[in-house]
Amino acid sequence: MAARSFKRVLVTGGAGFIGSHLCRRLLEEDCEVLVFDNLLTGNMANIAELLGHPKFSFRHYDVTNYLYVDGPLDAILHFASPASPADFERLPIEILKVGSLGTHKALGLAKEKGARLLMASTSECYGDPQVSPQPETYLGNVNPVGIRGVYDEAKRFAEAMTMAYHRHHGVDVRIVRIFNTFGPRMQIDDGRAIPNFFTQALRGDDVTVYGDGSQTRSICYVDDLVEGIWRLLGSDYIGPMNIGSQAEISMLQLAEKIVGLCGSQSRIVHKELPADDPKVRRPDITLARKHLDWEAKVSADEGLQRTHEYFVGALKARESGA
Repeated sequence: MAARSFKRVLVTGGAGFIGSHLCRRLLEEDCEVLVFDNLLTGNMANIAELLGHPKFSFRHYDVTNYLYVDGPLDAILHFASPASPADFERLPIEILKVGSLGTHKALGLAKEKGARLLMASTSECYGDPQVSPQPETYLGNVNPVGIRGVYDEAKRFAEAMTMAYHRHHGVDVRIVRIFNTFGPRMQIDDGRAIPNFFTQALRGDDVTVYGDGSQTRSICYVDDLVEGIWRLLGSDYIGPMNIGSQAEISMLQLAEKIVGLCGSQSRIVHKELPADDPKVRRPDITLARKHLDWEAKVSADEGLQRTHEYFVGALKARESGA
């Protein structure tokens, strides 16, 4: 499907971190963009500059309810879901509902409209992996009843339902398994490592590393992720596809890097590692290279510098009450 064929696109969760970046990219591609978001973890500030755009519209709406869109629709990007480890304990039922009911409603709308649906899945489908890097064929090591299980299983169920609608109803689908992504418009109190490290370091607080900090993540700058998602949306590949960086780094190294970048005097302190926290996380991107000609371009250092500038401004705004 040619890029120009996506004339009208719905983004669920479009006021979130990744969703808002996707909205900007879609507008740059001359798509008309509709956003449904209940603002549970999304933020209107993320899309404030888009509200006056003639091809952008926003509706405050919970996508676990019946979805209706007047007129044609070419694509649905289903990105609605809390995604932070802090949310796993704070919003467990909401995560399960949007992964199941929300995905069901989005797929039903795609079926009705004959739209292509791209579902945002996650590297969390692999759980605490016993294989590294993780290929899409790896079935995972997930604890369904652990604290993280609400997110892991919601996304695994969403993948299963997406493929069921494809096989049974012929719905045109794509699935992106997103690995750790960072950049501007992350929530300050997100609970994920990079926002935590920046916020603590900029405030001069102790920087918290869980366990001994040897666990690794592959961190991808959001612009690279969005490029991969856009290419996947327009591709012919059906089935889960990893999109993530090869820039694997330990949590202790990442904390030290961010403390240095902030010029902070913060101490790094260690706390107990949460249950089921993955020890390694790195994507095998063979499929993305082959089918999308994609790999991350922005270095970790460059991405962290851009993200540092964002957090400096965001914290000043928070403290001034802006």
